[in-house]
Amino acid sequence: MKQNHDLTINIRGRLHDFRRPWIMGILNVTTDSFYAGCRAEDEAETAARVRAIRDEGADCIDIGACSTRPGSEPVDADTELRRLLGAIAIVRREWPAAIISIDTFRAAVARRCVEAGADIINDISGGTMDADMFDTVAELRVPYILMHMRGVPATMQQHTDYTDVTADVISELAYRIKELRERGVCDIIVDPGFGFAKDAEQNYRLMASLDEICRIGLPVLVGVSRKSMLWRPLGLTPAEVLPGTIALQTFAQLHGASIIRVHDVAATVQARDVVLMIKD
Repeated sequence: MKQNHDLTINIRGRLHDFRRPWIMGILNVTTDSFYAGCRAEDEAETAARVRAIRDEGADCIDIGACSTRPGSEPVDADTELRRLLGAIAIVRREWPAAIISIDTFRAAVARRCVEAGADIINDISGGTMDADMFDTVAELRVPYILMHMRGVPATMQQHTDYTDVTADVISELAYRIKELRERGVCDIIVDPGFGFAKDAEQNYRLMASLDEICRIGLPVLVGVSRKSMLWRPLGLTPAEVLPGTIALQTFAQLHGASIIRVHDVAATVQARDVVLMIKD
């Protein structure tokens, strides 16, 4: 099993390591997320989802308010910000010690959310959808999740023309990492972007090469929970692929993932903890 002992991030002056991979619970405060199990559409539902994520043993919570499923169109910035600020307030009330990640590609939204108590910026576009994002991250001095994607959610599946998907993803991520480093950003988490501008075959090829991505030398986040790369080849639905999700997440853990982003916290925590019982 690949070890993550030397990888750390600084959150508000406290150093966190990944000797035990983190489980990141998903909270979507939106009406159109592809998986209903993580959606919360009012304050009561949001509070209940936060408590469930906490009680099931998540290490952090990722809040999104703008669907980024393939072919989707984003909500406007004001709507996204209003939803996110409301959710942050609920998380801080229900789970004061939570590490909060904000899933947004908008720099202004990210800034307001960090000011309101968010700890990490999770940007599906890797800075490509808002030219101010990298400068904002550098100024805020918070960890940044750099995801690989081409195009925008509405068009990304038209941009799957890779020469070698793993080599190309690593190269494109490395270019963005260099830009962040030049701005003084220290705490970067890499996300290969499974399901974003990749077809099913490319997703699995990328997963098979996860060790190579981990050799970038930064914490790697893997988000495959209930995605179409699982259910579509099997002829199932998102609701039916928890076993497949756990299998793929376990593979990712064994090959060096530092953070697993999930809908099903309890099942993933159990799988992670069992894998950690295996001694090298």
